[in-house]
Amino acid sequence: MLTLILGGARSGKSRLAQRIATTGASDDARVTYVATYHAGNDPEMAERIARLRASRPESWKTIEEPVELAAAVEDAAQNSDVILVDCLTIWLSNLFWKYRELPARHIEDAVHTEVARIAALAEQRRIILVSNEVGAGVVPEHAVARSFRDTQGLLNQWAAEAADEVILTVAGLPLYLKTASGNGPQ
Repeated sequence: MLTLILGGARSGKSRLAQRIATTGASDDARVTYVATYHAGNDPEMAERIARLRASRPESWKTIEEPVELAAAVEDAAQNSDVILVDCLTIWLSNLFWKYRELPARHIEDAVHTEVARIAALAEQRRIILVSNEVGAGVVPEHAVARSFRDTQGLLNQWAAEAADEVILTVAGLPLYLKTASGNGPQ
């Protein structure tokens, strides 16, 4: 089963994803957390990463992979019942930085392929994807920021299309956009 959790900054996406990862799973369920964050030389990001690590159960395995996401999920799938990816937006940002000299279309194609690879794995286990909803704000001033926002929108669409369940978080509350039993609110 593939679940996509969307929301704005500090909307409760990660907390909800962690709750879903443990709800309904057996006590001995093997959970892998795939983190796309990396601190680099950013102390504020390092602090965020530390808080996220502290919020996860110690029994969870963590894979830190900022770029090769589908490969990391495929690796995790070999020994996991549940895989939580947090977050697609940071992953996309990492791709934009790594491939900054290439046209956005190249990144779009790669993202579409990676989402399809991850979705295929969800037929055999639970995968939870966390992503930001960034398209509801103002139009960015700079071309690269507009390109990122547009690609993020496409990424979310592709993930939502492949997902069995899509949840939007607002103020810590879940709004079910698509459920496993069909489209529409729960």
